[in-house]
Amino acid sequence: MERRKSLKIIGGSVAGIAGLVFADWKWQIVDRFTHAGFFSFDEEQLISAIADTFIPVGLPAKIPTPDAQPIGALSTGTDQFLIKLFEKCYEKEDQDMIKAQLKVLKKSGFEDFSQEEKEKTLMALKDSENEDEKKFYDLMRSNTIMGFTTVKEVMADYRGYQVAPGFYNGCVEVPADRA
Repeated sequence: MERRKSLKIIGGSVAGIAGLVFADWKWQIVDRFTHAGFFSFDEEQLISAIADTFIPVGLPAKIPTPDAQPIGALSTGTDQFLIKLFEKCYEKEDQDMIKAQLKVLKKSGFEDFSQEEKEKTLMALKDSENEDEKKFYDLMRSNTIMGFTTVKEVMADYRGYQVAPGFYNGCVEVPADRA
């Protein structure tokens, strides 16, 4: 009798886990089709891949968080910062140039490359004769570094930055002989 009950529990658990995997897969498809934003779903994935190429998790000179987990551009939300920055803060001409360069990278299969191939592709943009490719590389690199180095994990946890250093003591007793 116990064996049947155990098999039912195991079977229910497997079905539940399979259902969760299916639900996650379904929501990824729904997100792709209902995505609303300045950049398309694929363009946002490319921006994330580029940010991860510049600052991957587990660099040799990694910045440890308080719980000793290495961080990178994706774990700190730098990719989301880049998406909002390019959408809200750049002129139309620069936005069009960024979208055009993302389209070129998409056609080359950038997302499927290994880390070394991604680095070589980005370095080819840096050394290119085309001014748009150089500008795209410079924008992505400088803004990725800026976005990463200004997150809480780096500023406060690693560098020890304090928003308001020092302390304010509003109620201090003054000795009577000084009054």
